[in-house]
Amino acid sequence: MSTDFQQARAALGARLRDLRMSAPQGRLTGTALAQRLGWPHSKVYKLEGGRQTATAEDLTAWTEATGQPEVADELLSRLKGMESQIRSWQRQLSSGHKPVQDALTAEHDRTTTLRIWENCLIAGMLQTPDYARAVFTRHADFMQSPRDTEAAVRARIRRQEALYTSGKRYKIMMWEGALRALVCPPSVLAAQLDRLLGVIGLDTVDVGIVPFDAALKIQPATGFWIYDKRLVIVEDWHAELWIDDHDAIATYMRAWRTLKESAVFGADAQRVIHEARRRTAV
Repeated sequence: MSTDFQQARAALGARLRDLRMSAPQGRLTGTALAQRLGWPHSKVYKLEGGRQTATAEDLTAWTEATGQPEVADELLSRLKGMESQIRSWQRQLSSGHKPVQDALTAEHDRTTTLRIWENCLIAGMLQTPDYARAVFTRHADFMQSPRDTEAAVRARIRRQEALYTSGKRYKIMMWEGALRALVCPPSVLAAQLDRLLGVIGLDTVDVGIVPFDAALKIQPATGFWIYDKRLVIVEDWHAELWIDDHDAIATYMRAWRTLKESAVFGADAQRVIHEARRRTAV
């Protein structure tokens, strides 16, 4: 989790403790509050100590149990602000992948220059329908979320129309491992690499590959997307991180520039992709 998120959760915990200590009918002990709520005693102290993230239901129940239901809106507003930064997959995928794709499309529409770094997958903006289908299917299985694969694929592919829109720029870099990862059948990967080769040369797209044998100044860590230097989105196993803090964005821009020093473009990138394509036929 980000430091900002941890600080916000700690501040919410302190506010919950204040409500417990200032209950209108008298100060409540943690044990007494837990009994009223039917919770384990430890949950009260984890929430107050900022070691557990409250749900909306937790906050509403807390205000009612402490006799201060009028404070619920304030607490829910705090939680909403926190969740705008840490968007858990469990919550986001409750209705499938398409709503997630729609939220990303809204950000793409607002963006002139999008920088993408991928270390293990072909960037979504360049995926074929079959490749995207394999990715969504595996992710839904892993997250045990509703499967709306075809709707999600259509949403992702529609977003790619922006590749042909004048005034847009897509600066996309990938680790060579993304070209080799068999997250789909070899035949699908081969077609995906052909698609990638076909994109190189578009005036709206810069495609860079960091080869396996490139000298690296930093490790090719998790993927991230930088939207016009106003927003960074990072995917982790448990959540998407939506980061709009100026200093944090500057860190990701520095990571982007550092990775770019190890990347190859144009004909050199094509050679790396051709080699990966050749291996899919072996």
